[in-house]
Amino acid sequence: MTTTLHRTTLRVRHQTRLRLLQVLRVEQVSPRMRRITLGGEALDGFASAAADDHVKLFFPAPGQDRPVVPEPGPDGPIFPEGATPAIRRDYTPRRHDAQRRELVIEFVLHTEGPQAGGPHAGGPASDWAAQAAPGQWLGVGGPRGSHLIPRDFDTYLLAGDETALPAIARALEEMDPGTRALVLIEVADRDEERYLPTSANASITWLHRNGAGAGTTGLLLQALRAFALPPGDMHAWLAGEIETIRGLRRHLVDGLGLPRSQVRASGYWRIGSADSHASLDD
Repeated sequence: MTTTLHRTTLRVRHQTRLRLLQVLRVEQVSPRMRRITLGGEALDGFASAAADDHVKLFFPAPGQDRPVVPEPGPDGPIFPEGATPAIRRDYTPRRHDAQRRELVIEFVLHTEGPQAGGPHAGGPASDWAAQAAPGQWLGVGGPRGSHLIPRDFDTYLLAGDETALPAIARALEEMDPGTRALVLIEVADRDEERYLPTSANASITWLHRNGAGAGTTGLLLQALRAFALPPGDMHAWLAGEIETIRGLRRHLVDGLGLPRSQVRASGYWRIGSADSHASLDD
């Protein structure tokens, strides 16, 4: 594999804004994935330029009709005095339609059983999504910025578990026609596979845990080690359980010699932790 060209990821900043949006539609994409479309005039000015952008979702507390949405401050969000801060989690904007004033978010539901700390272990985001119905309110903050990856690499590798699936699906949709993409996706079982529309020349491999706990199988690393990387230069995007993604990144950089600048890795969750998110780039 050769890497003769040096490319730089462009960081684009967006104006930070916090919004209250209402649920417009709820769709069950698969047994463990629910798609929720949010909307409202508050979406005016919303911008999401990259497939792996993150918004901060603010969930209503028990007994609340809508969440308490803070004001942005110099050191983070500022909640009204005396108010209970809303529980918040990071999610990927799956799709944004500015003309229709709609924002789509996909949630992994906890139907696999009690996997402590995993993406199916429950928690406020999954619980809210499981009961969400049109007319309910959700707070949305950001995204604060976007990382724009050059579009002229010879090959793009996308790898992750179901928490990364919304970003992977969006990335495939937004790729230029004919772009070569190698995709590895770990999911619970065959029922979680779905059609991913794309104009790219994409090879998609689904990896099934079949009852094993999320983040415990090593399926992604095994599949990556079996990959014959194509000639030319490549950019890799990795996301999922923190230690799993750390291992994938290590294999690409230390084992295969892929330049660190050509690997973007994010830990979306960690086994045993209710809320973890970390960039693994250095």
